[in-house]
Amino acid sequence: MNYPIDISNKVIKTERLILRPFKLSDLDDFYEYAKNPDVGPNAGWPPHKSKDDSLVILKRFVEHKKTFAITLNSKVIGSIGIELYKEDELKELDNLKAREIGYVLSKDYWGMGIMTEAVKAVIDYLFNKVGLDVIVCGHFVQNDRSRRVQEKCGFKHYKLIKYETIMGTTQESWQSLLYKEKAM
Repeated sequence: MNYPIDISNKVIKTERLILRPFKLSDLDDFYEYAKNPDVGPNAGWPPHKSKDDSLVILKRFVEHKKTFAITLNSKVIGSIGIELYKEDELKELDNLKAREIGYVLSKDYWGMGIMTEAVKAVIDYLFNKVGLDVIVCGHFVQNDRSRRVQEKCGFKHYKLIKYETIMGTTQESWQSLLYKEKAM
């Protein structure tokens, strides 16, 4: 079952990063990476065309209290959302506390191990502070970067699904699972 999440007062520190709730003052940094045509489509959303587009999403991040801003040297360079997974597609998780995570990183920081570091920190938080039993995470079949992050964090492919993006396309996507007893 989807377990309730509220990160409004949570800050996670790693060796290089601070993960914290988004603030409206993050708009410029958010728009900077969200407008890149190589970033959003890998996660199923279109590049932002204006700061107004980014502001609408940013307000949702703040209101819903489930998305961490990934910051490096006080600059927001990405995000990790703790999303609702599709319970009807994963009935086998009905008796477990679960959520799905999704993430995106500014292209300027790809290949530096930053996302793996951030995801591992969120996994630790979700298992050891929130008390989840399992975390769901997906990636489009062709997205090798996300696949590698998930492998490094211990996720195992579970099933291949058809994912409807907000761009009106259908992508083949791996749903992967990480159970608490198998984490790191």
